[in-house]
Amino acid sequence: MMKLRLSAIPDDRPVKITVELPAAVFRDLQAYAVILARTAGEDVKPDPAKLVAPMLQRFMATDKGFAKAKRDGLHKSIM
Repeated sequence: MMKLRLSAIPDDRPVKITVELPAAVFRDLQAYAVILARTAGEDVKPDPAKLVAPMLQRFMATDKGFAKAKRDGLHKSIM
């Protein structure tokens, strides 16, 4: 049997969740989206909801405590 470099492809389908944000956080998210669009030279009205996933991803990727806990398997006890 031929051995391929790729194994099973993980399930990467988006998962839809609903999150309630304090009004001040939502206003900051809107402002961030506007600033990001302006710095990218875009003239379209930005969708602040599209920023949530990349922001969370970046936050978790740079959280050293989370990375260590995940490496230690602490997340498996609640999943």
